[in-house]
Amino acid sequence: MSEGAPTEPTPAEPTPADDLRTTEVDLGGLVNVLATHLYSTPLVALRELVQNAHDSHTRRLLEDPDGEHRPRIRVRADSARRTVAIEDTGAGLTEPEIHAYLATVGTGYTRMLRELTGNQELIGAFGLGFLSAFSVADEVTVTTTSHREPRLGHRYRSRGGEQYQVEPVPARPEPGTVVELALKTEHAHLADEQALREILGRYCVLLPIPVFVGEDTEPVNAVRVPWRQQDPGDQYAARMAFATAFGRRFEPLTAFPVQPATGGTGPGTGTHTATGTHTATDAGATDAIGLLWVQDGGTYGSSDNRDLAVYLRGMLLAEDARDLLPSWAGFIGGVIESNRLTPTASREDLQRDEHYRALQQALVQAIVDGLYETARLRPAAWRRILTRHGQDLLGAALCDERLFTLLADDVPVPTSQGDLTAGGLRAAGGGAVHVALGSGGGFEEMLYRAMRVPIARGDRYAVLPFLRRYAQLRGCRLVELGSEQGNRELFRDPERPLPPEEAAWLSGALADEGEQLVPARFDPPGLPLVLVPDREAELKARIEDDQADARIPSAALRLARAFTARTDGRVKARLYLNLDCPAVRDLLAAYRAGHTGSATAAGLLRSLKVIMAAASTGPAEGDLGAALAGIGTAVSALTAAVPAGLPDVPDSPGALPGDLPGDLPGEA
Repeated sequence: MSEGAPTEPTPAEPTPADDLRTTEVDLGGLVNVLATHLYSTPLVALRELVQNAHDSHTRRLLEDPDGEHRPRIRVRADSARRTVAIEDTGAGLTEPEIHAYLATVGTGYTRMLRELTGNQELIGAFGLGFLSAFSVADEVTVTTTSHREPRLGHRYRSRGGEQYQVEPVPARPEPGTVVELALKTEHAHLADEQALREILGRYCVLLPIPVFVGEDTEPVNAVRVPWRQQDPGDQYAARMAFATAFGRRFEPLTAFPVQPATGGTGPGTGTHTATGTHTATDAGATDAIGLLWVQDGGTYGSSDNRDLAVYLRGMLLAEDARDLLPSWAGFIGGVIESNRLTPTASREDLQRDEHYRALQQALVQAIVDGLYETARLRPAAWRRILTRHGQDLLGAALCDERLFTLLADDVPVPTSQGDLTAGGLRAAGGGAVHVALGSGGGFEEMLYRAMRVPIARGDRYAVLPFLRRYAQLRGCRLVELGSEQGNRELFRDPERPLPPEEAAWLSGALADEGEQLVPARFDPPGLPLVLVPDREAELKARIEDDQADARIPSAALRLARAFTARTDGRVKARLYLNLDCPAVRDLLAAYRAGHTGSATAAGLLRSLKVIMAAASTGPAEGDLGAALAGIGTAVSALTAAVPAGLPDVPDSPGALPGDLPGDLPGEA
């Protein structure tokens, strides 16, 4: 091979078998990580151990279907000894099974049995649940008798999970297992039977095997589940009773079912059940079933109160699975159960797979169908929902065409005159719907209050896009106040322009720096002028703030500056002067006649401008103190004593301005 030519890579030599090494595992560290850090709360240990007891019963029924078996789980607490014991009458364990499954991390008999039999009632999957006991207990003792060897008993004991011992003991009176936890000091509160009733009443409410606490004769899961028990009575009453018992924070306003979805090919496709419930999903089929309800909670604008509990094969898997619900449904609570959803290793969350996505779509349809059912069949509940969750429903209507059809004429819209429907806004606005783009208050509210026309709060959640959709579908005019188009609707051009000299005098007399005088005509005619902030100039000022670079990402800052580049920012507000106002017309007449009081009258209007701006939009650009003093100065000037030799100013209301020397009547 010539010098400098590339060389062929030399194949790696086969590694001799003698050089292969086994990965070492720090079992103590692994047990600590799995037992202490895998789960978000030590309460999960109780769930995992009750779940193991449930699977032990299912295993026994599979292996001995004809045997005498009375499934039950009993949890006892001893506060004096600081212990909790979970007892079942299930399959039990032989000594080889203790070594193979109980004391081997990641190996679970339940998973193997489910794979062999296809039984979907078995809950366990990862062989890690038993380790959770060491997150709350210093020592774990397991006493067990297998249904295969009913005359033999075995006791497993371990401190910390790293080492254990197994010894023979007398057989239990009947097959089954007792797991006893010697609780750590910080978890001693679990050795309280009332606390156990509350915890297990939540975790086990859908478990088909009865779960008792202490010597109770009534199981904690003796709750009637409406989608499992089809009583001949009032199904709606059964749903509401379950929602009331299960809902922890809010009273349910109405409740409606979630039913298995058969799948579909696009939005809105699928079949309808005999009860009218739409069961299609975009992503495919889901076996989920359960109940949703509308909560009497806070609105979406103040908090997101989505509250969904997910049960897998009867055991609570996710306490707060709110991401399964649409983001606009901040008022929905519920419970669903499924066998197809896939848990994470900690069994406290769900994997985001196709079953998860199918369930998301099915829940959207269930909410839409439920709201339709409520509006049609339960008008009192529907009125309460509209009153309590009007703003939430504005956003919901934008996400689903059927919901928009349902809500368009019923849902309340926040306005300057309280909550009104879009139809009510339209009627009060003379066929047009008025919406303010800025926050509440401001010149728009002040001006339209004078005209008794309500303005929708466009800064509130979903109000503006809802009204845009409403105006489009209803064919009515939408006036967006604060936009260029909206201001043209509000401030009409004068019948003829002012002469340049008059416009210049008015601008100097009435406008402050950064304000542009705009002669116009608007209602009511008694209002002489309105100061309207330039919102694009406000945006430009915020963007060009010295601290903008620290607050806004550079890419967003560049885009925002490009958007406001056409605005030079010099005009901060426009002062609309109402040429239909008699006071303005008199002022112009006095100026044209050279009346000495015209400057005083203009100063009075200028003070009025500053006071109105402060009242409607907050702190004004002008000096409010100077404006108030200006009113006093103007009043003093207009009421000053008449110099000697001139007639007195008439007090009679019938006196005309033309009766005074130098006064000219205002134009009609």
